[in-house]
Formats: sequence, structure tokens, C-alpha cells
Amino acid sequence: MRYVDLKAGPHLQVTAYDATQAFTSNHAVGPASEHAIAELLAEPFGNWHVDTVDATVQLRVTKKGEAMVHRRSASAPVGPDQDRHHDRTRPRLLDPGDPFVAALGGGERKRRQVEELLRALVPALREVLEAGRLRRPSTAAPLRVADLGCGNGYLTFAVHHHLTSALDLPTEIVGVDVKEQSKAHNDALARRLGVEGTATFVVAPIGGVVLEPPPEVVLALHACDTATDDVLARALGWGSAVVLAAPCCHHDIAAQLRRAQDKGPYAVLTRHGILRERLADTLTDGLRAAILRREGYRVDVVEFVESKHTPRNTLLRAVRTGAASPTAAQEVEAITGAWSLRPALEDRLARLR
Repeated sequence: MRYVDLKAGPHLQVTAYDATQAFTSNHAVGPASEHAIAELLAEPFGNWHVDTVDATVQLRVTKKGEAMVHRRSASAPVGPDQDRHHDRTRPRLLDPGDPFVAALGGGERKRRQVEELLRALVPALREVLEAGRLRRPSTAAPLRVADLGCGNGYLTFAVHHHLTSALDLPTEIVGVDVKEQSKAHNDALARRLGVEGTATFVVAPIGGVVLEPPPEVVLALHACDTATDDVLARALGWGSAVVLAAPCCHHDIAAQLRRAQDKGPYAVLTRHGILRERLADTLTDGLRAAILRREGYRVDVVEFVESKHTPRNTLLRAVRTGAASPTAAQEVEAITGAWSLRPALEDRLARLR
């Protein structure tokens, strides 16, 4: 819970978590935020941790219902406007002046996309490691990562560099792409960077690639249309602990919407091409998230980078918990039935079973 400055003015931002996803809500300062706080205070929490601008307060409720309060001064008091921007300035993870990063080439937009994907990856990795849902990587048994649809390998090399150098996590990463020229380019760059032993590349379709042992982390940046469904299906089949996929176009569901019969009042959403395309985007990624939740993953669907860097800035971040959502299957059936849809991800999973 924190205050943020939005275009509509200061708001109280509350983020809550369950076993499968995160929920963020913003409440205007005043009666709305007071009501949100009152609802939180009514919850049966046994521990509260509150950071203010000048103090830290810890409240613990004992089994007897007694409240124990500990208060201490903040080690470095900050002003009331500190850290309230909704879009905060962050330190660079990929320093353009770093010789390794410079060798990758690419423009600022590409660098920003990869950098923000890294920001989404790191906390997910830490979560599964701390929870014991992913073994601790070692030099003898490095973390296994796959970048599916890797292209010229910018994401592949950047992830390898950040995990091994900044986080000190021994990592082996494999990039998969259907183009022979991509492999040739990436193999040469790996030799140039001195990582040819731990960053390797294969030529194969995403849906048909064989990786043994299977990757524990699966990444995909802008795999086109149903290629994202191939990525998600492969990750589910492998039982990968962390999956990050930033989808690209959504032609498959858009085509199904065009072929669908008149849906009565819903026709207003599909009659116009631009609205139909935007609806297809929402339905596609919403169904993907629900299917992942059904399969035992907690899923966040977030805007991972500003639209000025790419209009395709939606990210699906899935962390395997093993706890399937009790409502996800019904949600998928309800949406697909209402719109007469067959998600490509369902077809991919059916082939695996």
C-alpha cells in the first residue's frame, strides 16, 4: 500500500495477492481511501508493517488477541513527496556504456523493452527460489533458461549477462528460432562475448523444439500471433517454474470474431474493425491468463514498458505454484462459449495430452 500521483490526483494504491494473481486498485485521497483503509483494518491480519516518512511501525497480534506494537525511527527519513510518482525513474539494468551491452547493438527502444522484461523476471525468480519451488542454481547445475523465438538474441544475451553478472546466478540459456541466419549471427556473437559455452542456439520451430533437460524459465518477447500459444504450451509441458511472454499480434481470435454470428447486443463490439481488434487482444490474453491459472500458475497481466517504446507492451508473467485456480476452468468455458471461440492454447495443450 502506498500513495501515488496519478493524472487524476493523489491516490492510495493497494496491492493484494492470492495464490494465483495480484490485484491492484487506486483510491482517491479522501473518503475513498479512508474506506479502503477501513476495509483493510477489518481483515483478520495478525501482522502489520507500516513505513512512514519518519518511522517504521510493526504491529503483531498474539494468540490471546493482544496487540504488540514496536516503533522505531526511520534510518533515513524522507520527504513526503518521496517515491510517489506512478512512473518512477529507475536505475538502468542495461548500461549502454557496458562493453557487453554495447556489443549487442540495438536501439534505445529495444534496450528499454528488454530492460523492463528483466525487471519483471527478477522478482519472479526470487519468489520461486525463496519458496523452494525452484532449486538453487550452482556452477555444476546452472539455471536453465529458454528464449523462444529469440531472433538476433538481444534478450537471450541480456538475460544471461544480468543473471550471471548482476545476480550471480549460474545460468545456461538456449535461444530458439526457425531462421538459420539467426543462429549463425548469435553463435558468432556468443564467441565474441566469450559465452559460447553457456549461451547456445538451435534452429527449430517453437512447437517442435526438444530441450533436454527442460528449461526452468521460459521467455518470449513478441512471438507473433499463435506463436505465443506455442510458447505457453511448451512451458506448461515442461513444467517451467517461471514464464514471461510479451505477445505480439492477435490475428487468430480476431479472425474467429469476424466469422462469429451476430451476438445481439455484443455486435456493437465487433462491428467495427478497430474495436474488434482491440477486443481480440483483450480476449486472447485474458483467456491465456485464465488457462495458465487453471494449470496451476499465478498470473500477472501487466504493462511492462511504456507504449512509446512499443505498442505491444502487455506482459504475461506466470509463476508455478501448483495451486490451480478453482474458478479458472469455468471462466474459460464461459468466455469461449459466449463468443464461440477456440483458443489456440487449448489446441496446443490437447496435443500434449
